[in-house]
Amino acid sequence: MTTTVAVRHRVADFETWLVAYKEHGAVRDRLGCTGDKVLRDANDPDEVLILTYWPALSNAQQFATDPSLPEAMKKAGVVSEPRIEFYEEASV
Repeated sequence: MTTTVAVRHRVADFETWLVAYKEHGAVRDRLGCTGDKVLRDANDPDEVLILTYWPALSNAQQFATDPSLPEAMKKAGVVSEPRIEFYEEASV
């Protein structure tokens, strides 16, 4: 069952954040990320929602607890406490 991780946080500057986000992509790839989507709040472009897709919850949890993540967020200019949520596909 695939897992989606939703991360929402505020950044100091979106363009600076985006560079650091792309640089950290190697870690996501190494841990099994199969894709991602970056969304910006329509009324506040420094409020960012990131969706990442994982083959299993265990991959997603490994990424969320990877020691490189807090440093990457700091470098990227994340200025709010990130909200990290895990979702699994529902059969409908």
